[in-house]
Amino acid sequence: MLHLRKKEYPMTTLTTDTSATTLKSLNPATGEVVGEVPITPISEIGNIIGNAKAALPNWRNLGVKERAETLRPFAKVLLDNVDELAPLLTKEMGKPLPEARGEIESCANRLGETLDELIDALDAEVLDDGKVTSTIYHDPFGVCAAITPWNFPLAMPHWGVIPALAAGNTVVLKPSEDTPLIAQAYFDLLIGLLPTDVLQIIHGDDEQGKALVNSDVDLIVFTGSRDAGKHILGSASDGLKRVILELGGKDPLIVLDDADIDAAAKFAAGSSFRNAGQVCVSTERIYVDKKIADQFETALIKYTNQQKLGDGFEEGVTVGPMINDRQREHVINQIDEAVRQGAKVLAGGGEHPDHFVNPTVLSDLNHNHDIMCAETFGPVACVAKFSTDDEAIELANDSPYGLGAAVFGTDLDRAANVARQIQSGMIGINKGCGGASGSPWVGAKQSGFGYHSGKEGHRQFTQARVVSKMK
Repeated sequence: MLHLRKKEYPMTTLTTDTSATTLKSLNPATGEVVGEVPITPISEIGNIIGNAKAALPNWRNLGVKERAETLRPFAKVLLDNVDELAPLLTKEMGKPLPEARGEIESCANRLGETLDELIDALDAEVLDDGKVTSTIYHDPFGVCAAITPWNFPLAMPHWGVIPALAAGNTVVLKPSEDTPLIAQAYFDLLIGLLPTDVLQIIHGDDEQGKALVNSDVDLIVFTGSRDAGKHILGSASDGLKRVILELGGKDPLIVLDDADIDAAAKFAAGSSFRNAGQVCVSTERIYVDKKIADQFETALIKYTNQQKLGDGFEEGVTVGPMINDRQREHVINQIDEAVRQGAKVLAGGGEHPDHFVNPTVLSDLNHNHDIMCAETFGPVACVAKFSTDDEAIELANDSPYGLGAAVFGTDLDRAANVARQIQSGMIGINKGCGGASGSPWVGAKQSGFGYHSGKEGHRQFTQARVVSKMK
């Protein structure tokens, strides 16, 4: 058994010039300024929270059904504005324009179903044992701080804000400093449907985020790196604030010897390179049975060579830029160190264009390589080999992370047995990790604290209260 090395590369964050009054957003493909937003002074955050608390009683008292009906028209608002939102998202974050459009449309198209799920999850329940009647209510916590990342800069705010609002909380949104413009555009559209101060937004870097976490909020919903999540959890502990943390991943893919090799390789390339690998459930570790490793690697090279690197506005581009040059440097350093330690470059690598990382396949890897242990968040497919199913399971579980995973094999009972032993929150068999409609989005180990979506996930945005009376 080869264990994880202790060294980990931290995910870097942007530090805003403390003397600046505006936050400039840069196009990651060109480095050009896209636009800017005012930085929220730390001194104003207390007033913002006060306004949110003042708006809470009326919003809470509407009830979940009326709140859901207030939010339901937002689906049409998003679709009516997708032609303006999608180019802004691509310009600010870099992903290919069709993917940007798909991100917005998926939020709109799923909104009605999500609101129906929320109504069902949060409606009062009555229990009767013949002696006592109990009503279980799901009440809002109060003010929710939603702190969201840049990789899905419209979907991530949406997935935090909508359930928090439907549950009756008021919300203060703090989007990533790398993608403030699309978040502001989302906010501007949504507040047109809401009472004053039910939803507010603040902009800035880590300082604004820390001030929000330390303010008088009642619930913190965060998506981002494991290290940042640990800091938030520590800060929240003083007041025992409720938290929902979706953190990083180092997702494994196990390819069994009876797998459809072409399908597995196609999935691996798509999962590793989508959004330039900047996805929390990207496939970052591929474990393939030695008996089929050569065939799998040949197929993976084929699908890697079909990727097109470039600006997200260019026709046919599948892999856009890294979000910033610090993240690009992090990924390239991981690749270069792996090669120095004996990894073999099967595709990509070489000289990487400014702002980009070439889609890269590395082989001959093991858990002595940092790139098999520390989160990469870039377009790199890393291949290691195994001899037995038990060894593959052990390798997949040899990580502090446990967000998503996948298993490919044609014997579904065998694949399911392997999947059931993987210590991740979500495991797909011959597919990605996402579940059926109504499934929660949940991480295990250090990839999550609490979870969201699905009936039980929606309830985590509320405080359960049980009111009982004798019959």
